[in-house]
Amino acid sequence: MTALLTDWRHRPTHRRVWALAAPMILSNISVPLVALVDSMVIGHLPHAHQLGAVAVGASLYTFLAWAMGFLRMGSTGFAAQAAGRGDGAALRQILLQGLLLALGLAMVLGTIGVPLSGVVLDWMQPSPELNQLAREFFHIRLFGLPAALASYALVGWFLGTQNARAPLAILLTTNLVNIALNLWFVLGLDWGVVGSARASVIAEWTGALLGLAMTQKALRAYPGHIAWAALKRWQSWRPLLAVNRDIFIRSLALQSVFFMITVQGARLGDATVAANALLLNGLLLTAHALDGLAHAVEALCGHAIGARDRQALRRSLVVACGWSLLASVGFALLFSVAGHLFIVMQTDIPSVRETAFIYLPYLAVLPLIAVWSYLLDGLFIGATRAREMRNGMLLSVVVLLPFAWALQGLGNHGLWLTFLLFMILRSAILAAFAWHLSRRDQWFTHA
Repeated sequence: MTALLTDWRHRPTHRRVWALAAPMILSNISVPLVALVDSMVIGHLPHAHQLGAVAVGASLYTFLAWAMGFLRMGSTGFAAQAAGRGDGAALRQILLQGLLLALGLAMVLGTIGVPLSGVVLDWMQPSPELNQLAREFFHIRLFGLPAALASYALVGWFLGTQNARAPLAILLTTNLVNIALNLWFVLGLDWGVVGSARASVIAEWTGALLGLAMTQKALRAYPGHIAWAALKRWQSWRPLLAVNRDIFIRSLALQSVFFMITVQGARLGDATVAANALLLNGLLLTAHALDGLAHAVEALCGHAIGARDRQALRRSLVVACGWSLLASVGFALLFSVAGHLFIVMQTDIPSVRETAFIYLPYLAVLPLIAVWSYLLDGLFIGATRAREMRNGMLLSVVVLLPFAWALQGLGNHGLWLTFLLFMILRSAILAAFAWHLSRRDQWFTHA
């Protein structure tokens, strides 16, 4: 306990954590803010199926895009360790590899996305109106996929170099442009659901191009040259691809859980899927804010591991954990006190409001449960321990399945109870892996 208090009182670590976390919290909150604006704009159109279509179409797109989240997470860990070593050549190689992977994966996903969406929508069995609008929304969003994936790689790389201002600029620009165009296209030009999709595409390309423009200045702090010959060798790609493979499997399993919430909600009716989307906006708000501290953990822990500084690693974790716990309590109180207002702001459709009010208590509990998984993800990403992240997520899903089956009879209550249990399992299993590695002093042997 004395050691923990000593670490907590180390003011330079607090400053380093917040120097990274504050810009990332600000920029991250703009991501769910876009979802909130989408819901507020579409949610005040006359029909529940319009809001449901955006929820379903966005879930299809998010499933593809966020499953590629390894482009950010993989880049952060390797860039942080290269920065810790002062290796400018490695930083350039990681950046270029991330962007090339983003382009290639976007082409593959764009090719399979259209037929895949048709199969999934038929499986979900939504109403005909929701089905048609969701298809249109998703097909348009695919045009922004190359830019979205490139932004993942850029944000991860900048974070690894402990540059939080560039991700702030990328994400704020993307999301503020998205919000402004959403209001204009949907309300001003009366383009409806299609207008919301077009706004997102333009915003994604704006953010990606800005990020590319900022890399030149960032690289000046790390002199070096790209080893073009190394890029042609499999060995130079193998570490990054191995980590990305494991994070991809982990992300796919995670997104499958989120997607199943949308699928099951759609089967329970348009009002239920729309209500769940509004509540998940609250989770997105919480997750992206708390992820700001998790991003600080990624960069600081990765840097400490690259520099083999055990004390810096421990202090970064203690300080980030303390602030994350305080923030999660704040969000839990916010949703407990102002949850009804949060729903009312997003829609004026009575059936959707009434349904969402019933399930608000689940949203209030979620921040206290989910915060630990975000922090532990940050630690494992910074350490490039992707295999443990993959195994932990797969084990969580496997353990969850029988409980999910047993709770089906409780309808949407069963769905939310299953989701809470998933978050508990995810945190507990990762914590067990972290404890095992700490006991064996293996955080530094992998770097």
